[in-house]
Amino acid sequence: MTPRLTQQVADAFLPHPPDVLGVAVSGGGDSMALLHLMHGFCAFHGVKLRAVTVNHGLRAEATSEAEIVKRYCASLGVLHETLLWRDWDGAGNLQNAARDARYGLMAAWAKEHGISTIALGHTADDQAETFLMRLSRRSGVDGLSAMSSRIVREGVTFVRPLLEANRADLRSHLQSQGIAWIEDPSNEDTTFNRIKARNILEALAPLGIDAESLSEVAAHMSQARKALDWQTFLAAQEIVQIDAGAIVICERKLRILPDEIQRRLLVRALSWISGESYPARRAAITTLMQALRKGQAATVDGCHARRAQGHIWVFRELNAVKDIEAPLDTLWDARWRLVPADPNDDWRDVTVRALGQHGLEQCPDWRASGRPRAVLLSTPAVWRNDVVISAPLAGNCQKWHADVDGGEETFFAALLTH
Repeated sequence: MTPRLTQQVADAFLPHPPDVLGVAVSGGGDSMALLHLMHGFCAFHGVKLRAVTVNHGLRAEATSEAEIVKRYCASLGVLHETLLWRDWDGAGNLQNAARDARYGLMAAWAKEHGISTIALGHTADDQAETFLMRLSRRSGVDGLSAMSSRIVREGVTFVRPLLEANRADLRSHLQSQGIAWIEDPSNEDTTFNRIKARNILEALAPLGIDAESLSEVAAHMSQARKALDWQTFLAAQEIVQIDAGAIVICERKLRILPDEIQRRLLVRALSWISGESYPARRAAITTLMQALRKGQAATVDGCHARRAQGHIWVFRELNAVKDIEAPLDTLWDARWRLVPADPNDDWRDVTVRALGQHGLEQCPDWRASGRPRAVLLSTPAVWRNDVVISAPLAGNCQKWHADVDGGEETFFAALLTH
């Protein structure tokens, strides 16, 4: 079993492993096995390894568990650091918030230490449990697709080398090496959906529905998702233009596309404009599509969609940005950069805010832009107190430029890389 696990780790990083690798270790069986396998791989290939543990502060035992991981790392000669999460405010979904915080903390840690890649201990069992949980939520192709073997979050690549291994394999490996691991008591807490899914898997085993079979189905779904993404990309190339940071879709050409391609195109448009990490829910998109077919406007995830002159415009909703204010040297709404004609001029007394109705009234030539009024209201403008210095997208540019960070081509790229 160990040679197969070793090969899975090697396949994930060869032939060009980075000079430094990170590994996330909670102390559980999966991550401890990953740590041991990564240590062997890095020692053989001359790669420096650093370990990180995130203490979410949700269990009293977490601190002592992190210390156990630290001591084991020290025995291997691996530098280890524990990151503390203190930002939980009790609102929203705890598991989602903890996951997002975990990735954010690890990404910041990686950048601090010059680490571009972090290994995660997800297994085939995690894959199968996720499939069942998403099935319970009536997910479509995307939701039922396999976890990606590598993802990029906040500029750091996270790799899952052990997606083809199961928990039993990893615990067998640890036992053969005389390595202890920590059993998280929450693994027995059936109030968590993941634990319910784990128990259901045991009940389904006599039907041949196990981690391996569900992982294979998820892989099939992943291939279907790639095909749909490709068709969505080709459709976008044909029917989409980007104007003033808005997605402008030819309504006539959109209507002849299959519903699923229409849906995917709208989902990607909303995500690109809003910057939301998670796509809009299917029910919200269905409602949006129905409204547009009736000629009605609709809002989803801080975005506005409406028909105008034979096109469907998807753009930022004014209410989502009306209170956002930013200095010139930072991105406004996390996507807009405004640049003056002469950056050497002193612009310390100006800020970037949404144009809004008051600003639009200071742009008498806005109609010449050809852009709907509602679109322009949420575009960025340079303000000095209550006076618009420049509104580049509303015909009052004063030689300023307003550009989407990364360029408009990032929308089309996102269709294939989500």
